[in-house]
Amino acid sequence: MTVADLMREDVVTARPDTAVGALARKMGDEFVGSVVIERDGRPVGIVTDRDIALDVVAEGREPDELVAEDVMTSDPATVSADAGVMDLVDELVQASVRRMPVVDDGDLVGIITFDDLVVLLSTEFTKIGDVVDTEMAPY
Repeated sequence: MTVADLMREDVVTARPDTAVGALARKMGDEFVGSVVIERDGRPVGIVTDRDIALDVVAEGREPDELVAEDVMTSDPATVSADAGVMDLVDELVQASVRRMPVVDDGDLVGIITFDDLVVLLSTEFTKIGDVVDTEMAPY
């Protein structure tokens, strides 16, 4: 199984000059926790709901006076679409992130999150449980 098998292809994106307030509204409208900031189809940054809460709101800064480039994590860690799941886990741990843009030759093709891995594991454990159930002696 590769990252391409798990990733979400519909990535919520914005340009570096997008107002932070607009990013927050976009996150709410799309029900996501991050926006990938892209330029020419390549990820150049990422802004998370946590970035907005801690770096803007908690600091008393005006969201509509700042742009994505002011608060984004520049040059975000990315993972290749053809990477394996364990490689992805290693990359997430090494970068200490919960979300990672997925690239193919540097071009943005998707996003993968820690939550996607939790869903995968949950599905796999359910299947394993089904196997155990069919092999258990009746009580």
